[in-house]
Amino acid sequence: MSDRWQEMTVFVRVADTGNLSRAARELKLSQPSVSRIVGMLEARLGTTLLLRTTRSISLTDAGALYLEQAKRLLAEMEEAEQATRGLDSLHGLIRLAMPLMYGTRAIIPALVPFLTRHPDLKVELIMSDTRQNLITDGVDLAIRINVGPLDDSTFGARKLALVERLVIAAPAYLSAHGLPATPADLAQHDCILQHGSFGSESWRFTHNKTVTSVNVQARLWINSAPGVLAAAVAGLGIALGTRVMAGDELRTGQLTQLLEPYRLDPAEVYAVFPAGPRPSAKVRGIVDHLEARLGTKE
Repeated sequence: MSDRWQEMTVFVRVADTGNLSRAARELKLSQPSVSRIVGMLEARLGTTLLLRTTRSISLTDAGALYLEQAKRLLAEMEEAEQATRGLDSLHGLIRLAMPLMYGTRAIIPALVPFLTRHPDLKVELIMSDTRQNLITDGVDLAIRINVGPLDDSTFGARKLALVERLVIAAPAYLSAHGLPATPADLAQHDCILQHGSFGSESWRFTHNKTVTSVNVQARLWINSAPGVLAAAVAGLGIALGTRVMAGDELRTGQLTQLLEPYRLDPAEVYAVFPAGPRPSAKVRGIVDHLEARLGTKE
């Protein structure tokens, strides 16, 4: 890598992460080297790009302008190199963020043929039910599951799939507490809720074109989908899940689907990327693959 491209690359990572140490780890450089490279860039340009304190790093006006242009140039360089190699030889690193359960049961299996076809491509999986900040966390692509519109329209996004949502409980819980016959009956049951998940305390059902919303009573709040699933299997209450999340447990009889005549709005699975409407070739490649594998059927 030429000195100028290295300066540009290092500066972009420092600006995006706001942290010299983190940028150094991601670039596999020492922190003094990262600081020195940014200093050399500023000296060559004759201006200050970053304001550094013991607690934070922020952009100057000149830094913000340089960051915008540097990102554009780096993207164009990657596009030029990829066009020369062809899409059959994707390479480099993709930082891919995804929810725990959907990532485990849908995304990871779908990646197998893609990574086999592109042996020079590396993927860092960031798996969490807490949503990452795509910019500060340096994420190239995020898989997000929403009911309704996405929260942030400033990013590029593509819908990959629709996922059926359903109400689930263990046979042991139903034996002890009875089977709800209508959504209104849920108000009398112990329910398991996931922090920050779609639905929260209000579950919305449609039956014969009639919409019913029920405020359920939470006995357990859990911050991850695997935790919700485990609690439901253990018989601790009724939970809201997806077919992907609970399919295996439904097939084995560990869980039972409830209120089948009443439909919940499906969840929409999106690929979200921070680089505007046209992401890099490697991100486009993996998004195309996931859309084909996961499908967009209702």
